[in-house]
Amino acid sequence: MGKPTGFKEFDREKVPWRLPVVRINDYDEIYTEHKTEQLKTQGARCMDCGVPFCQSASGCPIDNLIPEWNDLVYNNRWKEAIERLHKTNNFPEFTGRVCPAPCEGACVLGITNPPVTIKNIENAIVDRAWAEGWIKPEPPQSRTGKKVAIVGSGPAGLTAADQLNKAGHLVTVFEREDRIGGLLQYGIPNMKLSKDAVQRRVDKMTAEGIEFRTSVNVGKDISPNELREQYDAVLLACGATKPRDLPIANRDAKGVYFAMEFLTANTQQRVHGDNLNGRFISAEGKDVIVIGGGDTGTDCIGTSIRHGCRSLVNFELLPKPPEGRASDNPWPEWPRIFRVDYGHEEAEAKFGKDPREYQLLSKEFLVDGDGKLKGIKTVQVQWTKTAEGGWQMSEVEGSEKDWPAQLILLAMGFLGPEQYVAEKLGLETDARSNFQAEHGKFATNLEGVFAAGDCRRGQSLVVWAINEGRGAARSIDIYLEGTSTLAAPGITMGTALAGV
Repeated sequence: MGKPTGFKEFDREKVPWRLPVVRINDYDEIYTEHKTEQLKTQGARCMDCGVPFCQSASGCPIDNLIPEWNDLVYNNRWKEAIERLHKTNNFPEFTGRVCPAPCEGACVLGITNPPVTIKNIENAIVDRAWAEGWIKPEPPQSRTGKKVAIVGSGPAGLTAADQLNKAGHLVTVFEREDRIGGLLQYGIPNMKLSKDAVQRRVDKMTAEGIEFRTSVNVGKDISPNELREQYDAVLLACGATKPRDLPIANRDAKGVYFAMEFLTANTQQRVHGDNLNGRFISAEGKDVIVIGGGDTGTDCIGTSIRHGCRSLVNFELLPKPPEGRASDNPWPEWPRIFRVDYGHEEAEAKFGKDPREYQLLSKEFLVDGDGKLKGIKTVQVQWTKTAEGGWQMSEVEGSEKDWPAQLILLAMGFLGPEQYVAEKLGLETDARSNFQAEHGKFATNLEGVFAAGDCRRGQSLVVWAINEGRGAARSIDIYLEGTSTLAAPGITMGTALAGV
């Protein structure tokens, strides 16, 4: 694949982001334009591996044909590249922007050298395809007459809708928010994923015959049992939207919010121009603390800087990760290493230092006489290994500290789906409150009701949501027709990346 000696001749060169001092002044995407020659050179670094781990169980959950489209880009065959990309991935412009690229972590070249820039190449292929007009509506040639309701329009729901529509079924997607996209719309800021890119796909799917119904909260505005009566099959793809809370003293302080409250309101007002009637949460002029790392924490950092916060700190409970792989984290596992994401880079440019503070345990929110947030008390912790090989946390005596803050954002992940749909249906759930359905079958305990995405597997990656949406669509198609021509992803949950 590519140039046989390319991996020895060329160094890794990522497509750069826009300069931090420039991009913090707007909500436009952080990416710069693709350079064809640079991408061809990067495609040439693909090694023609005997076993391409990038698309194996430890790499891409949807089996993207990565070596094939690396080679096609190197040979300037871009239209063929998007055809190969679309064989496995319904929405490469989403994964090309927001996926953390487990494929790169599993790249064979990464054993000894920096891996191939797979994510950049994927994003460039789909962006070029849209620009050239190669991506057009393709309605199915015939209809089965069977109707499917999908609850939730995040990446799992949209993927399943796209696949089921290709199979000829009549698909209706129900979304409780005012716009389609789920976390793609309101969970991921415009800087990482333009809402125009989301709407572009939605418009294509609408032209192909999929019906989207917004501002319909299934379980509250309409009974899920009504959907069972009106449709031949129902897919629950409503995400894991119950946030993990921080139940410490003064949790009801005015100024403590969940990350999604903050990010959603920002997209609604600053990107879409909605009038929120006082519901907008501003970081302007405030000392901001973000509790929790990960992508959501980074998004809160980047958004707060764009608001014009006075200071910014990011608390992390765990120790700082190593610069390189630890001995217990070998290739091709996901590399648990220190990374600088776009928000960290912007904070350093704005305030002169990385915003992260490690091994901090939050003890108490501090309030003034009116119940308004004025800070938070923390204690330093240390981690030690137990005799059984696990890790144990203990507080460091005398390390208490008060931090000033008028806005604290909780970005500590999600506990599972909200339960009102499951309760009204009588749906079985697992020990973690996720909707019970076996991966690969996706059928719940109720006839004709299926579940996929984060509501079934727990909080995970967009690329895993696409995996689940494709798998659930195939299962539903078999349920309705007895057989299916829809492709199914070949990777199961039992991989090194389950839960990443």
